[in-house]
Amino acid sequence: SPNSGFGESFCLDFFPGQVEKGLRRQKLFTFSGRILVALSGGKDPLALRFELSRLGYDVTGLHLDLGIPGSSEVARACVERFCARHDLDLLVKEMAAEGLAIPLVKERIRRPICSACGKIKRHYFNKVALDEGYTVLATGHNLDDEIARLFSNTIRWDIAYLSDQGPALEAEEGHGGFARKVKPLWRLSEFETANYAFLRGIDYHYAPCPYSKGASFTFHKKIWADIEEHMPGKKLDIYQAFLERGRPVFAAAAQSQNIELKPCAVCSMPTSQD
Repeated sequence: SPNSGFGESFCLDFFPGQVEKGLRRQKLFTFSGRILVALSGGKDPLALRFELSRLGYDVTGLHLDLGIPGSSEVARACVERFCARHDLDLLVKEMAAEGLAIPLVKERIRRPICSACGKIKRHYFNKVALDEGYTVLATGHNLDDEIARLFSNTIRWDIAYLSDQGPALEAEEGHGGFARKVKPLWRLSEFETANYAFLRGIDYHYAPCPYSKGASFTFHKKIWADIEEHMPGKKLDIYQAFLERGRPVFAAAAQSQNIELKPCAVCSMPTSQD
């Protein structure tokens, strides 16, 4: 159509503009930092990895091979093709080599595997970032992810999670430490990222995890998609209002609880568990 060129140009300008605005407003990182980007194979982290390199940042990708048959090998191949095509640095860590392939973990635990898988991924993302001396660990969480997480934490009144939710989670030293974590796509919706990935010709892994069926997070996203359809812009408005007025209140409440971290006896990473 006559306007298709304009739409494409607008999208290719809009996406980097929103990334740069998000970086600047939340002071996520600078050009002097070393950024490690967690790459699952999905559109959001691959688009983020591509755009940060295009903007001139020092970026390395990290992919965790979770060892899930019929899924992990496809996701890994997608990430490796993407990085090879664009000549981008990539680290790959295999969970099977750590004795933590997700199917094996699923057999050994009695709670939903998504919770355990998330903890495993966060542990190794943090460990690699610290061990290799990266300034920040960046993830591809978008506005839809963040508003769904905010909704979930709020209906549970989870003060600990509400106190530190946001585009940046500062580093913590001692007891092994936590790397600084950032979410540069916090101003962009999943739809906007998908459009950008399409226009850039980014081939991504789009099949859902075979273990994620029935996850409440997907339902929460649908609720907010319906709200956004009737009230455009509401997701970003509410999220920004939370960052400005809500998060400081929950941070103060969490601080009053004085949760102490100590090193894990097994891996030395910080934990609140005995």
